[in-house]
Amino acid sequence: QVQLVESGGGLVQAGGSLRLSCTASGRTFSSYAMGWFRQAPGKEREFVAAIIWSSESTYYADSVKGRFTISRDNAKNTVYLQMNSLKPEDTAVYYCAADRKAYYRGSYYSYDFGSWGQGTQVTVSS
Repeated sequence: QVQLVESGGGLVQAGGSLRLSCTASGRTFSSYAMGWFRQAPGKEREFVAAIIWSSESTYYADSVKGRFTISRDNAKNTVYLQMNSLKPEDTAVYYCAADRKAYYRGSYYSYDFGSWGQGTQVTVSS
């Protein structure tokens, strides 16, 4: 059983930065894909970024490319999402996700991931 705990959300002005953390436990994550998704009120959960734990290959949604960076710290079993140049449309609950069998096919989808964190709120004011 994989446990994921997110932290780092908050309120920030447009143009500002936040760093989200996702600490994982319960497994050896060397073969896992770790992803970040977000869900705004009234909208479906959407893919933001992902990293393959072993290869450190990274993937991003077009809407965040060049602004967000995903990374991982092997020693801390933690995945980070550095978010810069934040926009009001980035406002959402951000979720960390993990799965051993998630494969990138041009994007990731919620159903690709079996383990989820509780979410952390990110609010960007204009």
